[in-house]
Amino acid sequence: MNKDDLLGQLTEDILAYAMHGSFPEQELARSIKPEQLDERFEEYELLLDLHFILQDDVVDFFRELPAHLRSIRTETQTTSRTRRGTVDGRINWGKTIKKRYAEHPRDRSLFVCENRSEDYDIPENIVLKRLISVVHQTVREAEEYLRGDYEWVSETWKGSEDLVDELQRIVERNVHVRRIREPDTYEPTERMLTTAANSRHKVYRQAASLLRSRERLFRGEPAAIRALLEETAIAPDDQDTLFELYVLFRFVATLEEMRETQPEFKTIATDRQELARFAGEKEIVLYHDNSARDRELSFVAVPDDENEELSRTDKVQVTAQEIAGNYFGKEYQNHTGRPDVIVLEIISEDENEHEYLIVEVKNSTREETVRQGIKETLEYLAFLRVNDEFVFGGDGGEYFGSGWNGMLVVQDLDRETATVEEQADREIAILQASELEDELASVLRNIV
Repeated sequence: MNKDDLLGQLTEDILAYAMHGSFPEQELARSIKPEQLDERFEEYELLLDLHFILQDDVVDFFRELPAHLRSIRTETQTTSRTRRGTVDGRINWGKTIKKRYAEHPRDRSLFVCENRSEDYDIPENIVLKRLISVVHQTVREAEEYLRGDYEWVSETWKGSEDLVDELQRIVERNVHVRRIREPDTYEPTERMLTTAANSRHKVYRQAASLLRSRERLFRGEPAAIRALLEETAIAPDDQDTLFELYVLFRFVATLEEMRETQPEFKTIATDRQELARFAGEKEIVLYHDNSARDRELSFVAVPDDENEELSRTDKVQVTAQEIAGNYFGKEYQNHTGRPDVIVLEIISEDENEHEYLIVEVKNSTREETVRQGIKETLEYLAFLRVNDEFVFGGDGGEYFGSGWNGMLVVQDLDRETATVEEQADREIAILQASELEDELASVLRNIV
């Protein structure tokens, strides 16, 4: 699966789940934010705004904004006031005579005076003020990163000039910007955006265009989501995280189809616990990238005290070597490692039985990486604990479960490998990306 295919499928998944409010947006934000950013940017909308302000057209707009603000548009308002014994502004003699005649015929001290003032609160300026406010607020949240030496900002807000300081001066000191009122929550309205988009002034047309592109991003339009995933501004540092997110969505979609029901999605806490729960005779709980500590699940590898011919660690090494040899048709020496995983917990409440599927994901076609993934998956199975008790291997059982308790997902290989059927007697199953659609359900049926 190449990057283009991966991004296309992820765009569909995000539209199908996250944009419709079913898949937790916080989990999505965690998966696609640069790892340098702190937890604030696990708020999905803030991450979208960070992506928005790093776009080239937004940065270019704010580079040119100081010059445009000198010719900001206003409307002239004339207000009339009745004065007695003093003059405040230009006397409107026609209104003054009418006023005296109608109300005070003998009072020559009464005057109607007119004053002209500039009105900044026109629709175009409300559009401009909203754009400035959105960008300014996001820049404040991300200021420490925008001033840092990160590749994804080096050519944007920290280019030939420091736009962070320039934006701060515009918001705090520019007299024209300060005179425009803050937009209400519902503003700018569509009519305001249309007025700005049709303005003769370029600055207003651009502001309306940028706000509409932000709206498309927040609505989750396919092209905007595709850009969100593809552009390096907020994409992960490499493709590994996107591939793992793709595999996670495949599990959700497959289980949804098998159960013919939608799962109950959970809001992800900071320690990443339960993600989704499928109801049924056997309840299925999906965890992502954590130890599922709310179920007392852990993967702590410690030396065995038992007197066995092979320790758990030794057994991992030997079995990993055998599986890799079977899969690639080769003989290998051993390696070591440790993974991050997707976990399925299958709960049969009537019998108080729990079954587990541990899934390791490797975004690679390298033989050495696949071998490493095999060993790591076996380690997780061998050292899987619930309430500090080993799940597998007790009372002389198998350290790795039934053979359907572990799965490794890798990228598509350009060589012949063992089929899922040919792996049936092995300790774990290995699926390639292109096999997930057709084979994942058949693998899951052996354990669910």
